[in-house]
Amino acid sequence: MTGRSPTEAEVLGYVESLSNWGRWGPEDQLGTLNLITPAVRRKAASLVRHGATVSLARELAPVAEPGDAFAPPQRYMLFTGEGLADEHRVRQHPAGRESDSARVHGASEYIGMVFHGFNVTHVDALSHVFWDRRMYNGKPPELVNSLFGASSHAVTAAGDGIVTRGVLLDVAAARGVEWLEPGTGVTPVDLELAESRQGVQVREGDAVLLRTGHGLSRARLGPQDPNVHGQPGWHPAALPWLHERGAALIGCDAGVDVLPCDYPALSMPVHVIGIVTMGLWLVDNLDLEAAASTAERMRRWEFLFTLAPLRLTGGTGSPANPLAVF
Repeated sequence: MTGRSPTEAEVLGYVESLSNWGRWGPEDQLGTLNLITPAVRRKAASLVRHGATVSLARELAPVAEPGDAFAPPQRYMLFTGEGLADEHRVRQHPAGRESDSARVHGASEYIGMVFHGFNVTHVDALSHVFWDRRMYNGKPPELVNSLFGASSHAVTAAGDGIVTRGVLLDVAAARGVEWLEPGTGVTPVDLELAESRQGVQVREGDAVLLRTGHGLSRARLGPQDPNVHGQPGWHPAALPWLHERGAALIGCDAGVDVLPCDYPALSMPVHVIGIVTMGLWLVDNLDLEAAASTAERMRRWEFLFTLAPLRLTGGTGSPANPLAVF
């Protein structure tokens, strides 16, 4: 880590000093997304000059990987293209037939997943984390239950999509390394070093995306379980900086929080303080390699950022495919 590490008592103090509870009203469920005003969106749209789009998501594959929360994504094929020429093929269809024409067939599947964790690119809703038996804005955790899911602070609060200015801060490049080692936390000193190198500055309403090089490390060395081996990520020391700059959303090419954590009382302090205290929306497990190479080639580290979560009633988050439009 670069810069002085705050003590656990200081980090716990962020629960009060960085609180956005009541800032946008007692029933607010958008948190820092309130900072993305129509004017911010219009200005972000004006950043599109080349029309080049880059996905910021990892590919979603039904393959077990270290770090899966419970199980990998599941895909069950219901209809396939196998055996179409087999005269003994049993034709099946929910209505009892496949088609009136033997020439028409189709494919279909069922997909299910646990998207929270260290492998699937996803956005966390403000119902994802509790602290001292409270959600963001002081709501009780019982509002998230087994029958309805999140009856408050669900991901559908962002159902119209998140559209704003994206800023990619390549801290690995700013430090002159291919990737940050597990356990390396990114602080304001690192963030401002990246800003200076790239000639860009984070401002209110931005989606701030942190490249640690974790995606390159995964590609070269293979995925590892962050619970065992650790991961680079945002250090809680960056939270006051993000609060002061007015970040609307933050993301990382790892699971947002640096691991291992130096603060046993909080476990994952960026998730806890960011979501519960600040109402800050987080995107875990981005793939920023293509975006970083595009930004480096174009010498442009700002772009139109879009993210459309699934309109999942009661969802505590959603798998996502965020886009950078240059």
